Amino acid sequence: MRNKLFLITLALATLFVFGCKSPVDNEDVVAPTVSSTSPANLATGVSVGANITATFSEDMDPATIIAANFSLMQGATSIPGAVSYIGSVAIFNPTAALANDTVYTATIDTGVTDLAGNALAANKVWSFTTAVETTPPTVSSTSPADDAVGVAIGSDITATFSEAMDPTTIVAANFTLMQGATSIPGAVSYVGLVATFNPTAALANDTVYTATIDTGVTDLAGNALATNKVWTFTTAVETTPPTISSKSPAAGASNVAIGVNVTATFSEAMDPATIIAANFTLMQGATSLPGAVSYSGNVATFNPTTDLAYNTIYTATVDTGVTDLAGNPLAANEVWTFTTMAAPDLTPPLVSLTSPADAATNVLVGANVTATFNEAMAAATIIAANFTLKQGATTVPGAVSYSGNVATYNPTSNLSFGTVYTATVTTGVEDLAGNALATNKVWTFTTEAAPVAGPAPVDLGSSINYVILAKSAIGTVPTSAVTGDLGLSPAAASFVTGFSLVADASNVFATSTQVTGSVYAADYAPPTPSNLTTAVSDMQTAYTDAAGRVTPDFIDLGAGEIGGQTLIPGLYKWGSTLLISTDVTLNGGANDVWIFQISGDLTQASSVQVHLTGGALAKNIFWQVAGTVSLGTTAHFEGIVLCQTAISLGTGASVNGRLMSQTAVTINGSTVVEPAP
Repeated sequence: MRNKLFLITLALATLFVFGCKSPVDNEDVVAPTVSSTSPANLATGVSVGANITATFSEDMDPATIIAANFSLMQGATSIPGAVSYIGSVAIFNPTAALANDTVYTATIDTGVTDLAGNALAANKVWSFTTAVETTPPTVSSTSPADDAVGVAIGSDITATFSEAMDPTTIVAANFTLMQGATSIPGAVSYVGLVATFNPTAALANDTVYTATIDTGVTDLAGNALATNKVWTFTTAVETTPPTISSKSPAAGASNVAIGVNVTATFSEAMDPATIIAANFTLMQGATSLPGAVSYSGNVATFNPTTDLAYNTIYTATVDTGVTDLAGNPLAANEVWTFTTMAAPDLTPPLVSLTSPADAATNVLVGANVTATFNEAMAAATIIAANFTLKQGATTVPGAVSYSGNVATYNPTSNLSFGTVYTATVTTGVEDLAGNALATNKVWTFTTEAAPVAGPAPVDLGSSINYVILAKSAIGTVPTSAVTGDLGLSPAAASFVTGFSLVADASNVFATSTQVTGSVYAADYAPPTPSNLTTAVSDMQTAYTDAAGRVTPDFIDLGAGEIGGQTLIPGLYKWGSTLLISTDVTLNGGANDVWIFQISGDLTQASSVQVHLTGGALAKNIFWQVAGTVSLGTTAHFEGIVLCQTAISLGTGASVNGRLMSQTAVTINGSTVVEPAP
């Protein structure tokens, strides 16, 4: 019993030790080796047609078994070839046979790796010497065999060699076919070990031919045939007449298109010299129709010079003047009739209905555009070139299809909101009879307005006429650049400092080299005072509106720090100060709205940016701030600021929006640009 317990304990300990072995212990770090090569190093008498191979000690990464890593050299000359990998064997297949009695050097370098990424420890280099091959090749068999009889007149003549041959020597000059003293034209080719002579035309019936392969052909080592290979054969006597296996139009066919060709398909290859207009005719009653006769494959074709007449009976005849390659004629004339189609409809089609209708509004952006015709159309003409959709001069990409009598234009992506589009079906579309639209069909429609995300925008009233609007003061040190009008009320123009104002002759406004626009103050001539009183009142109303919005989407987001965040449209509320210490992004569409309710101050750190993406516009972003607004040096800000106290911009700061303060606005070498409408 004690021995059994000892053995069990030992087994469990062994299982623990080996079963808990770290995965790292199994990692392959052993470099592969080349275990054998063919030819072997210093081998002699190697066949000039041999491939060069290397067998590895393990499976390799096939992506590394490439020509760059496996090369063959003859001295300093690189030998071209293809590299492949099968199993654990790399193969170099030279493009052409190697030279006789020549030393070659093969190299597999350290660029090859195993599946674990381990490279050869060192380049594998070996050399070998090719054989001196002097044995001439032979022709081991021919087809037809020597003295063969009854050979088909359409046969190819082939010769199979005892070994691989130099393809450049298997040419018409070295492989000929004669009928007596007459050379037979043909094409010579070489595949595998077989040379083929393909006569240009069928051979003659019951005739003796002589084939010759001369000593101009050589094997890959340059050894020529010892003597010319000459053999003869006799062609068969063929007496079976050909037949017509099918006709088009078929015999008795009706409703045949007037532009049709008439064809006859034979049961075998025919003598093209007999497939002529004298032997293949088309008649309408007693009148012969002009046309061209041709022959391809086993098919004779009569192509009328002009279209046939509508609703007319025609008679086609192939007579016994046509013969097969052995000279056998049809047993009897082949005669058949057919009737052409009735005269077509010549009335042009119409577009009877469109969707959307012309001048339609509020069209869904995902809608397809369709045109319904009053008759069946030729589907091949219902294409993108003939059915277009444009927004202005820009073509909208899409796919055109046709089903029933309806052509459909399916835009690749949804159309744009609130946009006018023009659809056109051109005169390139045709009905089944080939009649085109009389004129282009053109119609327009307008898509639905874009849906708005976020709360309703804040109405700025007449305060929207000012890029900067304040009650007590507007100042700049040093010079700034402002695009838009400035307004100050109830304070006088003397509280607009740093702008070097120049009053207009009417004293209604002033100008400044720092302002692309006009500067208005409460002490200027009418109607400026009353306009400013209204604007300031509208500014305060807008502030109250923004501050009074209820049911915020986000409360105290980021605990008062929104740097680094991307904010979607909505109503945001903070019960204290809001900080923007790193870049923040507002992502939404052109009609989406953001309202930020800030009970304390708004502070944006120096160099920090407010980014707009997705088409968001500064005119739809409202920052309602109960405390002060402070933008750091070189900071960039987007949106409408509605501030109950003071607004201050650091040197180099920029704003795309409006600055509206119920006290003062101070900018220092800053850029303020009113937002796009």
